[in-house]
Amino acid sequence: MSSTPTVSESVPYKVADLGLADEGRRLIDWAESRMPVLMAIREECSKTKPLAGQRIAGCLHVTKETAVLIRTLRAAGAEVAWSGCNPLSTQDAVAAALADEGVHVYAWYGQDTEGFYWSIDRTLDFRPTLTLDDGADLIFRVHDKYPDLIPGIIGGSEETTTGVHRLRAMAADGKLGYPVVAVNDSETKWDFDNVYGTGQSSLDGILRATSVLLAGKDFVVAGYGHCGRGCAMRAAGMGARVIATEVKPTAALKAVLDGHRVMRMDEAAAVGDIFITATGMKDVIVGRHFEVMKDGAIVCNTGHYDCEINLADLEAMAESKRTVRDNCVEYTLRDGRRIYVLADGRLVNLAAAEGHPSEVMDMSFADQFQAMKLLAEKGRELDNAVHVLPEELDQEIALIKLTAMGSRIDELTPEQLAYLDDYSQGT
Repeated sequence: MSSTPTVSESVPYKVADLGLADEGRRLIDWAESRMPVLMAIREECSKTKPLAGQRIAGCLHVTKETAVLIRTLRAAGAEVAWSGCNPLSTQDAVAAALADEGVHVYAWYGQDTEGFYWSIDRTLDFRPTLTLDDGADLIFRVHDKYPDLIPGIIGGSEETTTGVHRLRAMAADGKLGYPVVAVNDSETKWDFDNVYGTGQSSLDGILRATSVLLAGKDFVVAGYGHCGRGCAMRAAGMGARVIATEVKPTAALKAVLDGHRVMRMDEAAAVGDIFITATGMKDVIVGRHFEVMKDGAIVCNTGHYDCEINLADLEAMAESKRTVRDNCVEYTLRDGRRIYVLADGRLVNLAAAEGHPSEVMDMSFADQFQAMKLLAEKGRELDNAVHVLPEELDQEIALIKLTAMGSRIDELTPEQLAYLDDYSQGT
């Protein structure tokens, strides 16, 4: 490649209020104190600089935890430009702190669609060599609008289930222009971030937006994958009666054996007090469901995109609407029933709360860092497909986390290791 342009000097960043930088730094410092895995990686890689010469464009929620990842990528030698991956998830103080530290960050809470894509485009002015995604909007933008950038991109990473699913479809269609690492498919991501992170932070968002009592409520979880299971686990722990809706028989069976009721959404709609969607699919809750909901029903989403709850249907049925609390809109239907929608149907855990706790994002973002490192070292050798991180990296990250938490595990003896592969042993 010829000489590399840098981010336009006229727009080095765009945030809501640079005056919030000191507050943002305090939030980032707090997160760093609870992310020992990423901090250990930073200490090592600040010396070896495995990302020297790389230009990383990131499109991921601008939170205090993401800031710890960004600082670590920069410590490892990378130049970084960043945008948020959801219009309502940016923490403005964190964005200000990053801008004040010299990061080319384009993110503010409450972006409209034009601002959202403008921000992604500014990170692509950077002509990245690596992309880091949550939801794949950045990767899709490169392929749709800036295909001339593809030859200069070694590879990318993807954080979430929905994005990985779409990228695999894209690869199967022969349309993926560079290799992508599915960070979501690492065990230290999907079995921790998705379950424990989504469960706690989603309930945190519901409670901040409503302050309702969960005990004794019928709590409907649409989708019993890892995220839905986490929400169900935490809601049940607070005394709610969980109902799961599913399209996959094995997932529904897991919900039953976990002690929850399973029924169709058409049935659950008339029973539930609180609804949360976690499917990645559009039109999970639509007009016919709103028609039978109780007066006072609360509806929210924790899936990546805002298409799971069909708000157009609800708007058409409503006689009036008003904001009654932050991130809580009351729709009054013609028959007088009131339905409350949280966070405009977007990610309730990030729009109405702070996202996943730092402790669980520690592992997910360690995986993201390792994906960037792997691509920087070997990306040109990989096919234009969706790849996964080596399993041994998962175990290494988990061991660092366990050690930081004060736990110790056993090790197999040489004799036990030999026994594993000894097919001559019988009963």
